[in-house]
Amino acid sequence: MTQSPMDQSPTDQRPTGQSALIVDDSKAMRSILRRIVAGLGFETTEAGHGQEALDHLEAATAIGRVPDLCLIDWNMPVMDGYTLITEIRKRPEWRNVTLMMVTTESEQGQIVRALAAGAHEYVIKPFTPDAIAEKLELLGLVSKGVLA
Repeated sequence: MTQSPMDQSPTDQRPTGQSALIVDDSKAMRSILRRIVAGLGFETTEAGHGQEALDHLEAATAIGRVPDLCLIDWNMPVMDGYTLITEIRKRPEWRNVTLMMVTTESEQGQIVRALAAGAHEYVIKPFTPDAIAEKLELLGLVSKGVLA
């Protein structure tokens, strides 16, 4: 079976032992992000909104498997991404989780708010797989030259 470009990941990395939680109300967007980060070696889990993500983090904490990375949309029902970031940053046991906003919100003020609240990076939709990989490389979560 032939893969379309959207099915291909930017690299053929082996598992890194790292995990990522993808938080977006769009199932299609979660699927796209899952393919990208899985291709970079991350195990992935998903949540459809911020409260579901918090519930997942609580359960993961209880078993000692807090994700290394959260990819978070801004606009979601129940709990938005900005609120999720502020809630995560209140908890000392989650201080090492890398938070990256992946959203359509492109106003400079929104970007500044998210970064000030504790996001490490900000990616504006639409994006390319390489843009996600480059941000993760910048954050030190994937090896340098992974895109070569």
